[in-house]
Amino acid sequence: MGVALVTGASAGLGREFAVQLAGRGHDLVVVARDRPRLETLADELRARYAVRVEVLVADLVDRADLARVAERLTDRERPVDLLVNNAGFGSRRGFVRNDLAEEEAAVDLMVRAPMVLSHAAAGGMRERGRGAVLNVSSVASFAVMGHYSAVKSYLTVLSEALATELAPHGVTVTAVCPGFTHTEFHQRAEMDMTALPRALWLDAPRVVSDALEAVARGQVVVVPSLAYKGVVALLRVAPRRVTRRVAGSLAARRRPGDRGRAPRAH
Repeated sequence: MGVALVTGASAGLGREFAVQLAGRGHDLVVVARDRPRLETLADELRARYAVRVEVLVADLVDRADLARVAERLTDRERPVDLLVNNAGFGSRRGFVRNDLAEEEAAVDLMVRAPMVLSHAAAGGMRERGRGAVLNVSSVASFAVMGHYSAVKSYLTVLSEALATELAPHGVTVTAVCPGFTHTEFHQRAEMDMTALPRALWLDAPRVVSDALEAVARGQVVVVPSLAYKGVVALLRVAPRRVTRRVAGSLAARRRPGDRGRAPRAH
């Protein structure tokens, strides 16, 4: 089934991607900052699925670490057939009141890292005439949810552009755009999500399975769940002033008092 490299594999959707890919027979390269979590995951997957799992500890905000992961992707002797750009984090504070260093880290982790890694992976895939890149974006990429929306908009558009460029060479690129999903993401960002209706919550296993099925089909953009497909359809036609007003109201609910700083995930 080939080798899949997953960033942010120590928790949340990244961990679920690793589990489901191992279950489908893929050998893995799991990437994150947290060595103990990665080692525990690797031992679990080896024992359960009899696959090979390589642990690559890296902080993708650090350019030297990012270069090491990119180098792994360009290794001709150990080709990677599927790259999953998943690592990311959220912040409970608005852009202006947040620390600039954290906003810069968001760009490094969720814009620069997937750009660098996609470039590294796509070159070899293009030469081999096969391969896939899966970028974990967000429904927020169609909305106006602060800096996070801007970051994820880049990732969705990059995916579409790369999909067009690489399609003649047998390489697919997919952006999965989930809505609110049950993971550690919001807890780590210290966001108050109690006001969100239960119907808008997604389960990580379903998001990941939908994403992998979309990759198998060669689909470019996938939005898991009918509810969020409807949300995206409305966002595409609604006046932007309405989108901004609704997004601002939701952001205010998630960030009461706009205090504190969110720790980084993955």
